[in-house]
Amino acid sequence: MREPGVKNTPEAIAKALEGDYRQEHLFALKQAVELYDFYHQQIEACDREIERYLQIFESKVDLLQNPLPRQKRKRYVRYESFTDLRTELYRMSGIDFTQIPGLDVLTVQTILSEIGLDLGKFPTEKRFVSWFGLCPNNRITGGQVKSSKTRKTVNRVVDAFRMAAQSLAVSNTGLGGFYRRIRARLGSPKAITATAHKLARIFYRMWTTRQSYVDIGSDYYENRHKERVLRNITKRARELGYNAVLQPIEQRVA
Repeated sequence: MREPGVKNTPEAIAKALEGDYRQEHLFALKQAVELYDFYHQQIEACDREIERYLQIFESKVDLLQNPLPRQKRKRYVRYESFTDLRTELYRMSGIDFTQIPGLDVLTVQTILSEIGLDLGKFPTEKRFVSWFGLCPNNRITGGQVKSSKTRKTVNRVVDAFRMAAQSLAVSNTGLGGFYRRIRARLGSPKAITATAHKLARIFYRMWTTRQSYVDIGSDYYENRHKERVLRNITKRARELGYNAVLQPIEQRVA
């Protein structure tokens, strides 16, 4: 029953459990274990009921011809469901949204339960993101933008996308690199909003195109920034009448 990450041997753990246990402590422990088992029974009953409702929805994909894609990377699971929730969500939507970094099964379930399975309510990608309040709400007076803060919304989908974005802080993916780059420049709150905005657009794009998610790598945005800086340098030099030749500096090995 020990966690896989525990380094101590079973003998050392068993020796640590030896002690002088009083009767009242054993009674309290017995009640805690029974309560733990009862809660698990209730959670399992809820999961079975959710599974029964999910089976009512029409299948968008044949699991025999198009089986569920293999999980590309090991994920931290905050809650282990008693049902195969990932397969049911894939069958209902036809897309495995858990391939997107930051989106686990419970996050995808929250999103689909709020927006439904009819994407016709959102004819464009911009309207999809705007409904969640994840785009700038420009307030213009006299031709000048006075404020571009996102509008406040009370929506479980927004919270789900924001939590998914925040989980990418240490992710070795393209979205993780994007989050860290925005955070270094504008701070964590705006980085979370910007990454949640990008997650929502990727979610919509995958749903409409029926294409799988392909990670671009954690260095993608950094390389784009370098290319943009080098392009601006050569452009500025050309405007001043010079022809700049950029060469990488050779790193000397000591």
